[in-house]
Amino acid sequence: MDGTYSIVLGDRGRLVIPAELRARQQWDQGTPLVAIETPTGVVLLSREQAKAAVRRQLAGGSLADELLAERRRAAAAEDAA
Repeated sequence: MDGTYSIVLGDRGRLVIPAELRARQQWDQGTPLVAIETPTGVVLLSREQAKAAVRRQLAGGSLADELLAERRRAAAAEDAA
């Protein structure tokens, strides 16, 4: 589902997103989009896609749980020595 599309910046900063890309992303007229600036460029997502991406990133384990597990492993190694 990867594709490369050429988009030209028009007058007053307007972009026209190709119809094929809009259809594939299910972006209809009025769909709120979010532009995220990164060090390597800009990512364009619908608001729902952005929320889903954030949820996936946050779905990892708890930092506190990871630190506790690491400390327990270190303590067990010390006890075994």
